[in-house]
Amino acid sequence: MYPRAFEYQKVSSVQEAIQALKGNDDAKILAGGHSLLPVMKLRLASPSLLVDISNVAELKNISGGTIGAGVTYNDLLANSQIKADYPVLYEAVSKVGDVQVRNRGTIGGAAAHADPASDIPAALLALGAELKVVGPNGERTIAADDFFVDILTTALEPDEVLTSINLPTKAPKSCYEKFAHPASGYAIVGVAAVVGDGDVKVAVTGSTYKGTRLTGVEQALSGNVDAASIDAAAEQIGDLDYAGDHFASAEYRAHLTKVYVKRALKRAAGV
Repeated sequence: MYPRAFEYQKVSSVQEAIQALKGNDDAKILAGGHSLLPVMKLRLASPSLLVDISNVAELKNISGGTIGAGVTYNDLLANSQIKADYPVLYEAVSKVGDVQVRNRGTIGGAAAHADPASDIPAALLALGAELKVVGPNGERTIAADDFFVDILTTALEPDEVLTSINLPTKAPKSCYEKFAHPASGYAIVGVAAVVGDGDVKVAVTGSTYKGTRLTGVEQALSGNVDAASIDAAAEQIGDLDYAGDHFASAEYRAHLTKVYVKRALKRAAGV
């Protein structure tokens, strides 16, 4: 199916993008396009204007734990510091799509699209990421916990641009475990785990309608993180709104979530 007719504007700066979005509540940002264009072809989204930010140089930098929203998956995979300091993000990115998607798709695009089966939200939640957005009223920072609101819905306003993602704390003891759909590669269940000094963060994607922190599991692991305590903590996932479809029922996703929480935490903790 073809998308409905739309206007197209390519910009060279964040401020130019904000001006293009201003007064166009149904306009959409276009970065890599691998998430947006398929839903447009299905007519699940019909923006009147696409604002192409793929040439905005200021969005393509990686500096320590600050990642520009326009950084591609391949840019991240080529960065040795990301691999060493944030293995959970590196692993999540490495499991995204195929070569073409990783060449064009961006981390900011994945976050802003908020696909419930995307790998990126779980990693950002587990890392305690902070997302910087800029709009006509200036800039603001949104915690990842507050950014992902619902299926394909974030805290971004229609006239705001996501510019960068900050990872405040290095997480060398972290990992991402995924049970992928055999055809699409999207997560049926993906679990991101970060084990720090007296602090554990766990987040899930795929099995729920948005990336979700598993706070019950985190609280159960406030002491020592060993194999037995992880097994016990996995029983504290709590009541989640599990997704279900013809491939994997809600009950199956609930079971897999528990299995992959254990796998991710044990590998991150090295037990």
